[in-house]
Amino acid sequence: MKKIIFYSAILSTLLFTSTALKAQNAMDFSGNDCNGTYHHLFADLDAGNAVVLFFYMPNCGSCPPPAQAIQGMADNINATNPGRVKGYAFPFNNTTTCAYSMSWVTNNSIPFYSAMDSGATMVAHYGGFGMPTVVLVGGSDHRVMFSTLSFSNSDLSIMQDSILALIASTTAIPELPAGVSSFSVYPNPVSENVSVNLKLNENTDLSIEILDVTGKQVVLVADEKNINGNYSKSYNTSALPDGNYMIRLNANNKSSIERIHVAH
Repeated sequence: MKKIIFYSAILSTLLFTSTALKAQNAMDFSGNDCNGTYHHLFADLDAGNAVVLFFYMPNCGSCPPPAQAIQGMADNINATNPGRVKGYAFPFNNTTTCAYSMSWVTNNSIPFYSAMDSGATMVAHYGGFGMPTVVLVGGSDHRVMFSTLSFSNSDLSIMQDSILALIASTTAIPELPAGVSSFSVYPNPVSENVSVNLKLNENTDLSIEILDVTGKQVVLVADEKNINGNYSKSYNTSALPDGNYMIRLNANNKSSIERIHVAH
């Protein structure tokens, strides 16, 4: 009995240590999910995608709501950036069956996640288990962008901004629309008024929008017809919550985006 207690004490110490020393890089996996579909994590990351690893405990009542909230965030991003965010649902142990994992995904209405089994090794790699453990990995350097053993609603915006920053860094900035020779915003970061400055080489119909990080329009700054020459438009950002936004110029059936950070 003493030997068992001794080993238990060592195990508790190791689990505490692994929790304190969270991994900085993703652990690769490849193979079929519980529905027989093949996946390779590093191939997804090398393609510039973000991947959510969601580790749950069977019969954990606090696990489905975070999974559902993350799915909503990921669905919004995928609506404007198709296929750039993927998700996997792993049980925290190696004894939960695929049948249970598939039912967990189905019964909680979270089809964003591919149902997996045998998550114990990865749980240890990412620092231990909480209810739930959530890990966000991304980029060709296979880095851990976010992880937590105790998910809260504020984590959702952190994950969202991290994903959008990754997408922005791996997506080529489009060329300026025809007829537009320069497009800039100032200041950035902005606390009050932001100025959008254009130089137009021909008569142009244009619109200027402010989008949130999901790509949803929050402000239509300008909708102009037959504009030429130097053009400037100012907008007061005081009504916008602090955070990251995109200013999108639409002209001649093409768009160009400048990113801004609002900090009052």
